[in-house]
Amino acid sequence: MLVLLGDSTAVGIGDLVPGGWRGFGPILSSAYSDNGYRNHAASGARLADVRRTQLPQALRDKPSAAVVIAGVNDTLRSDFSVRRMHEDLDHVCRELTAAGVAVVTVRFHDQGRVFKLPGRLRRVLKDRIDEYNRVVDVVVARHGVRCVDLHTMPGAYELDTWAVDRLHPSERGHRMLARAFAAELRAAGLQFGEVSLECSGGRELTVWHHMAWLMLKGIPWLWKRGADLLPLLWADEAAETIGPMPGEVLPADTGRL
Repeated sequence: MLVLLGDSTAVGIGDLVPGGWRGFGPILSSAYSDNGYRNHAASGARLADVRRTQLPQALRDKPSAAVVIAGVNDTLRSDFSVRRMHEDLDHVCRELTAAGVAVVTVRFHDQGRVFKLPGRLRRVLKDRIDEYNRVVDVVVARHGVRCVDLHTMPGAYELDTWAVDRLHPSERGHRMLARAFAAELRAAGLQFGEVSLECSGGRELTVWHHMAWLMLKGIPWLWKRGADLLPLLWADEAAETIGPMPGEVLPADTGRL
């Protein structure tokens, strides 16, 4: 069985089809010879939610494969803590791999290149993403988890990879994720077939859709999240200082420079 844990991207938001959100989950599941599938993700979930709520549910399913994609919501909050994110992701991956599950997660891209943000805010959020990606590198190396690097994925910064909100993948973006996850899970020894990038069934978006969303919903969303985000525009925030994480390996050991 394939299980999904995570936030709104894992829910499938951005790939709208008749009946609701689809996303990479059903597309990836259809390429798996063991076609059992369950999605425990929830929109707005943080890593702590994945650890406390979604992980126990997923383990009860006795899966053979799991996709874990979360962390962005943590970077958008005023109580951001890279140490807590490390503890939560490490726990999730440790429990899944200990149960014999093949796990794949992600390193995140620079979201400010897709969703246009004020310069100061973009820099702070990029710094937070970079800190979290370091956590991912450590956890991946420690537990032998597979990983997809969204920053280096071909087409990651192209407009049609993203839904109208520029925060979630479009159908094409979800198919790109499904293809990348399938490749990583094949490398882990599971029987995943190829995933087509040919779009079918999802809503087609134009440049005008993106512009209208930015004006009508994107800017109001930033205003609504102001309690968490706007203080970053003038705060002289220093990165959280942390020492070597338990069991941390050096970049030379992870294959990353």
